[in-house]
Amino acid sequence: MTALKLENVNKSFGSVHVLKDINLTVEDGEFVVFVGPSGCGKSTLLRVIAGLEDATSGTVAIGGDVVNAVPPAKRGIAMVFQSYALYPHLSVKDNMGLGLKQEGKSNAVVDERVSKASAMLDLDNYLTRRPAELSGGQRQRVAIGRAIVRDPKLFLFDEPLSNLDAALRMNTRVEIAALHRTLSASMIYVTHDQIEAMTLADKIVVLRDGRVEQVGSPMELYNNPANQFVAGFLGSPSMNFLSQSVTGLENGTTLGIRPEHLRFDANGQISGQVTHVERLGGDTNLLVKTDADEVLTVRLFGQDPTEVGDDVRLSYENANAFFFDQNGQRALPRAA
Repeated sequence: MTALKLENVNKSFGSVHVLKDINLTVEDGEFVVFVGPSGCGKSTLLRVIAGLEDATSGTVAIGGDVVNAVPPAKRGIAMVFQSYALYPHLSVKDNMGLGLKQEGKSNAVVDERVSKASAMLDLDNYLTRRPAELSGGQRQRVAIGRAIVRDPKLFLFDEPLSNLDAALRMNTRVEIAALHRTLSASMIYVTHDQIEAMTLADKIVVLRDGRVEQVGSPMELYNNPANQFVAGFLGSPSMNFLSQSVTGLENGTTLGIRPEHLRFDANGQISGQVTHVERLGGDTNLLVKTDADEVLTVRLFGQDPTEVGDDVRLSYENANAFFFDQNGQRALPRAA
């Protein structure tokens, strides 16, 4: 069954056209991540799916039913917010079960569902505590538990990790991935963090300026980006783009090469000088200013003795090179 289907969805706020002809299908059990820079429309799209904003035009269908005129509470969705949105005067147990009580569920049903979600999220020892007595990661787990107990058709996550520190973000990311495997539920997750997108998604939707740039699995988008924007957005360190440093490029063509695909080579196509070195233990990143005054990043696996000021020559395999035309679209390599 299709969990979500969007057909020609548009959203305008007055004269500002925020979402532009969005077409997307989310299959049952799929984990889909909306990713893109700030202002690209990803959170607005999530709010349209949830019913918190009305689509200006187009169709939103959840579980096969068109829900454009259906209020949020009756859409069969559960949403996890960036801000947790917990009631400070209620215990963990009462926060998780409140939505069920408001739906008129019996105490037995509420207790059963809260107990199951609590065990899944390792919250059994915190059920009597209030949110102020919890860490940020624990509060986010409570918010996720509140969504789980509703047994929704569709989970919606709106940048749920952005308020957590780096270590907690990684731990909670692992927990969300494990939760998806356990529940086999349909999930849509909004983030501006491409690492979250790459590590969590079955399918990534890359948005820019209210439009879908590309949809595919993380590795499909990484290995076969449709355009220069997608190529540069996914990957850490990001892809290098060069237009002057390599001979033989047609005027207006840009070469894209990922940092890990560059290597030292006395006969390499690119020459320059190292301007910065990042020694990360397992990896070494070099910033190189080319002779054509362009800057690129080289990712070397392991520890490397290269120093700032060293002159280097770099090469790459043609199979790893991407070429983009003057509009940023993929192009076949052509000699000048």
